[in-house]
Amino acid sequence: MRIRTVTRDELPLLRGIERAAGECFRGIGMPEVADDEPLPEPELARHLDEGTALVVVDATDRPVAYLIAEPVDGALHIEQVSVHPDHARRGLGRALIDHLGQLGGATALTLTTFAEVPWNAPYYARCGFRPLAAEEITPGLREIRRQEAAHGLDRWPRLCMRRDPRSSGAPGPDDDPA
Repeated sequence: MRIRTVTRDELPLLRGIERAAGECFRGIGMPEVADDEPLPEPELARHLDEGTALVVVDATDRPVAYLIAEPVDGALHIEQVSVHPDHARRGLGRALIDHLGQLGGATALTLTTFAEVPWNAPYYARCGFRPLAAEEITPGLREIRRQEAAHGLDRWPRLCMRRDPRSSGAPGPDDDPA
């Protein structure tokens, strides 16, 4: 397993990884999430230019998992982590998260996620994230949640989570988010 920065010509591949990973939502009664279009290439390129865009590549140097993040209120906010189902349950998602946590001296990592989806909030809790109480949600995270609600994601319970430095959680065999 090798983690590196995404290249511009790989941006279409990230969309394919996210589509494939999103299919698991269909099986739990969330077809709208499975059908949701991945971020467009210009938005992914913005993460490459202004934030962080990382991939795990296979032996042929082809991306099989990715993570995009950007600074939000002094933390690195994870916008998306996706692992292609053919490579799931191998710790690739956790490896991307841990790699991000070691970049640039981030004070913390944050994310928003579905509270009751097993490979979302429970998974991130195993990776060392904790749910944020209402008074801990920063202005930037409130804006992200507002945008998510406007996109219709609040049909299912969601929450904000945070991982402080050195809170990686214990590894496990199911440590790859969709």
